[in-house]
Amino acid sequence: MVVDNSLSAKRPWWKEANVYQIYPASFKDSNGDGVGDIPGIISKLDYIKDLGVDIVWLCPCYKSPQVDMGYDISDYRDIYEKYGTLDDIDDLIRGLHERGLKLVMDLVVNHTSDQHEWFKSAISSKDSPYRDYYVWKKPKIGPNGERLPPNNWLSYFRGSVWEYDEASDEYYLHLFAKEQPDLNWENPKVQAEVHDVIRFWLDRGVDGFRLDAINLISKDLDFPDAAVANPSAKYQDGAIYYTNGPRLHEHLRGMGKIFREYDAFSVGEMGGFTDPNEVIKVVAEEREELNMIFQFEIVDMDISPVGRYFPRKWKLSELKRIVNKWETYMYEHHGWNALYLENHDQGRSVSRFASDKPEFRAHAAKMLATFLGLQSGSVFVYEGQELGMANMPKSWGIDKLKDLESINFYTELVESGASEEVLQVVLADLQKKCRDNARTPMQWDSTAFAGFSTVQPWMDVMDDYKEWNAVSQVDDPSSVYSYWRSIFDLRRAHKDIFVYGSFNLVDAVDEQVLSYERRYEGKRVLVITSFSELEALWTVPEEYVRSGKVLLSNYGDVENLKKDIALRPFEAIVYLLD
Repeated sequence: MVVDNSLSAKRPWWKEANVYQIYPASFKDSNGDGVGDIPGIISKLDYIKDLGVDIVWLCPCYKSPQVDMGYDISDYRDIYEKYGTLDDIDDLIRGLHERGLKLVMDLVVNHTSDQHEWFKSAISSKDSPYRDYYVWKKPKIGPNGERLPPNNWLSYFRGSVWEYDEASDEYYLHLFAKEQPDLNWENPKVQAEVHDVIRFWLDRGVDGFRLDAINLISKDLDFPDAAVANPSAKYQDGAIYYTNGPRLHEHLRGMGKIFREYDAFSVGEMGGFTDPNEVIKVVAEEREELNMIFQFEIVDMDISPVGRYFPRKWKLSELKRIVNKWETYMYEHHGWNALYLENHDQGRSVSRFASDKPEFRAHAAKMLATFLGLQSGSVFVYEGQELGMANMPKSWGIDKLKDLESINFYTELVESGASEEVLQVVLADLQKKCRDNARTPMQWDSTAFAGFSTVQPWMDVMDDYKEWNAVSQVDDPSSVYSYWRSIFDLRRAHKDIFVYGSFNLVDAVDEQVLSYERRYEGKRVLVITSFSELEALWTVPEEYVRSGKVLLSNYGDVENLKKDIALRPFEAIVYLLD
């Protein structure tokens, strides 16, 4: 039985808003230095508006030494010089608002750059007023009198999470790179600083925030050693001690109070959050913390327990289970989902979850748009996803990569003496999942450097830009771009169903076809998607075999729905039942 509690759900503005994510370095270079910038973004606002989204989410553009592509912030109130100025940000806000669009900024407050004035002062003296803005611990002494880090936790970017400061004989904590020291959220002054930064940008006209790694801000203050899961490794996964910690909800409510005051948008990045009973404590309407979170279950499906960049085969039934879990739970408990398949940290979805082979790529990209875009939640589209941009070619080697995480992972394997066979397996997986796949320059047209820049960009342009680019798609009604526009048009035209309606998974076991029903009061829509390169024979359940209307199909030639259908490779059909 499908529960329909849609009438009791609240309808804040952000539930009807869909998001376009921009990675500044790779979007559009306006001044010929090979790096994207804010004026470049401004020059493409009509393109974004025409796609049909409502919000632009801008990855970090703050002042930064760029050790981790801007996720190492040295000044929260200024802009990285290659991206532009505060005046440029003001122009961006104005340009978006004039078009009826909103701006969401990336808020990175688990850590700062080691070049932030707070940290530069903190490391200069134990008596610094900023010393307690960060986490410092004395060394452990080993059995032979040697100096050891305070515990055995493994950094996300490999190695220890602790960096030794010889001057003070203490270690500071960094869950990411050593140039990204973690802030000490136990210090009320840190909380007040973060709140001031939030108000600074909201007062400037920003409409909300994506909160980076926000469920890491509360740690177990005992800092115990992690269990040894990998005996051959020096450092171990300690996430249980710093993910979703004891004061997380208190800290989120502190920020949430400000978001409510400004009626601002908020989405938290929260890896390791797989229990909906815990997630609902963040996103339930009455909790007043965040609007929604990014959970990682779909993008973790193909990650091996051995390591992030080792392959794992996934089944469609797994994807169905994950989607059904979050869609039904959030609906029944008045929560909200953030829907995504790719972003700046993930490989391109058409290559990863479908097929980028020339004969399938366009249909596969449209199928994924259908699968994702008609679920309940806010839809997030990452720059280039609307064009069907794909992963890096197999010809690209490790020398092409720029991403710190990927390079460190591969280098550590080399230094450990991994065989050539293992290195080739990892390289193939990096070509599928590494973060650089999403960071290649945006493909605007078929001119040199894909119209992204007039000079060699900071990262190589994909080889296929002459065929796969924006100019070739925006006026083509059969393009991936136009199809995404149709998805957003459907969400607006039938918002009761697609935004506020219930979700019902159809056929949980078929390994080729994923289908679901959206329902609002008496209105019902059946969404059918094939994830197969082969023809997929599928029997439509009896209750859906009735007269109706095809709202959208990615092959463009489906007029009705039969009981037994032979779905073509990566076919998608959206059917409104009478």
